[in-house]
Amino acid sequence: MNVNVNYTLSAILVIAVVTFGTRVAPFILFGKGKPTPKYIVYIGNYLPPAIMAMLIIYCLRNVHLSAFPFGMPEVIGVVVVAALHIWKRNNLISIIGGTAIYMIAIQIVFV
Repeated sequence: MNVNVNYTLSAILVIAVVTFGTRVAPFILFGKGKPTPKYIVYIGNYLPPAIMAMLIIYCLRNVHLSAFPFGMPEVIGVVVVAALHIWKRNNLISIIGGTAIYMIAIQIVFV
């Protein structure tokens, strides 16, 4: 695909302006001295767990419990992520550890 320079530069400019706008908007809307609205606090408290639940459901949507390996690699991966997160309280360690165990399970254990 051949794209001219003007198109590329205008796309980069639009992306930069939108990114900057989304970063500066909270400071403009909720400046110093203004209390954070209750609905923003509510969203901040309940949206992350809801997103995580949706991601788990999305990741497990194609698991077939009636065929080998009966969803065991997925269950092991989810349990490892949960255990690591409860133990270490570190998202990165939980995700990397669970992914590594899941990949080992599907590539070596449940072949």
